[in-house]
Amino acid sequence: MDVTTEAIRTLIDGGIVIYPTDTAFGIGCRIDRPEAVDRLFELRKRPSTQATPVLISIKEMALTYFDTPSDVVRRLMDEYWPGALTIVAPCKKELVHSPIRGNGNTIGLRMPNHQTALAIIRGVGVPILGPSANFHGAPTPYREVDLDPELVKLVDLVVPGTCSVGNISTVVDCSVDPYKIIRQGAVKLD
Repeated sequence: MDVTTEAIRTLIDGGIVIYPTDTAFGIGCRIDRPEAVDRLFELRKRPSTQATPVLISIKEMALTYFDTPSDVVRRLMDEYWPGALTIVAPCKKELVHSPIRGNGNTIGLRMPNHQTALAIIRGVGVPILGPSANFHGAPTPYREVDLDPELVKLVDLVVPGTCSVGNISTVVDCSVDPYKIIRQGAVKLD
C-alpha cells in the first residue's frame, strides 16, 4: 500500500497524520471526528480557543461549511484557490467542532496547491485540519527534516514530501467588511 493510501485509511479511521502541503508540513485529522480534533489540539499543545485552518480539495467542500459565503469570499476562492490563501468566514456552527473555530462562529478554509495533500483530502472525502505540524509556538516546518521528532512520535503516520512554496499562507478575515488581513504570507493581497 502506498503512503497516500495509508494516510487516507488512517484519517478515515480517526487517526492523525503529518503531511506536506504547498506552504508547510501540516498535521491533520478529519473535520468530523471531535475526538480526533481534541487529540490533535492536545498533542500540539494548542489552546482550544485558538481556531485552526482546515483544508479542502474542491470548492464545493467549502460551500458545505461556509454559511452563505459573500461575493468577496467567492471571488477570493475563484482567484486564489488552489493556493496559499486561508479564507476566514462565518460557518455552519453545527458542522464544525468548537475548537476548530476557536469557540467562535467562523472557519478558516484553504485549498492547498499540492497534489499529495489534495489526493489525501479527496480520498478521505471530508476536509482535514491543516495547522502546521509543530508544537504550539514552535517554528513552522517547511522541510521534512524540520519536523520535531517528539511530535512525530505522537502521530499515526508521516507522509514524506516537499513543500513547494515554503512560506505560511496568507489569512484573510472575510467575516468583517471590508475584509482584513490577519496574517501576511505567500499570497499578497491589497
